[in-house]
Amino acid sequence: MVPDFEDRFYIREEGEPGEHGIYPYHRPMREYITKGLVCIDKPMGPSSHEVVVWIRKILEVEKTGHTGTLDPRVTGVLPVLIENGTKLVKYLQESDKEYITLMHLHADARKEDIERVMKLFVGKIYQRPPLKSAVKKRLRIREIKDIEVLEIDGRDVLFRVLCEAGTYIRKLCIDIGEVLGTGAHMQELRRTRTGIFDESNTYTLHDLLDAYMFWKEDGEEKYLREIIMPMEEAAKTMKKVVIKDTAVDALCHGADLTARGMHYIEKSIKAGDVIALFTLKNELVAIAKTIVSAEEMFRMKKGVVAKTLRVIMERGTYPPYWKGKGAGEI
Repeated sequence: MVPDFEDRFYIREEGEPGEHGIYPYHRPMREYITKGLVCIDKPMGPSSHEVVVWIRKILEVEKTGHTGTLDPRVTGVLPVLIENGTKLVKYLQESDKEYITLMHLHADARKEDIERVMKLFVGKIYQRPPLKSAVKKRLRIREIKDIEVLEIDGRDVLFRVLCEAGTYIRKLCIDIGEVLGTGAHMQELRRTRTGIFDESNTYTLHDLLDAYMFWKEDGEEKYLREIIMPMEEAAKTMKKVVIKDTAVDALCHGADLTARGMHYIEKSIKAGDVIALFTLKNELVAIAKTIVSAEEMFRMKKGVVAKTLRVIMERGTYPPYWKGKGAGEI
């Protein structure tokens, strides 16, 4: 058991992995691909949509989906979910993003003034999406969590920004220029992190193609397994409940999670949280929304503790222990 496990989880009932299911990293190659995630270093030129279409063709799959659009001129971290993994896209698009930005000022400014003005933008800010964006041009609030000036060379300002999903960096540069009194525009932009994925996780489209051909033509899986990771990695930062094998198939048929279906409950869970439900083998079963806190989950003898929002695992992966039983008995 992990050293801090008891600090992190309520142990409702100890459990050991059974004969059913399979550890995500041990899945057969084709299943590994279709329940996978690949982090691409998007090049300048193609749109995010074009990149996911290319991945679909390279891997010979039917569905791919990314977790945050990058404009054609923007490079960097683009996580792409494959086949069954695309069910997670909706829940991962809201993760924080980090960018390295080159901003060009339209007039000279002192370093201390640039740094002072940029600090003013840390926190909640109002933004109206730029004219080129595909979303409604309504005013909205976004949070800038950190700004760090990395280098100033004349009128060029290189800075790092950590921000809430949906923040327009192009608009941020324009607004900084207005407050500074010089005017400014975004010259270049690179996304260096989205959620838990950063540049250390990325591979090029050529890397992916080469690895796929090594597997398809030579049966060599090593390179493809290095590039593609299980979709479960994408849900790593979500609060979690580890469920009993006897509850898995019922959840796969859309049932809600009951008190009797749990092994381990993350202590930080509050009522209304969106959580991930995992098996003892760390397979992602479903995404659910809690109706009680972790402490209440731990104390409850029966009844529904979380409403199922999205089923991820296919039906029949685990036996249907639930058939013939009443609600709350699994």
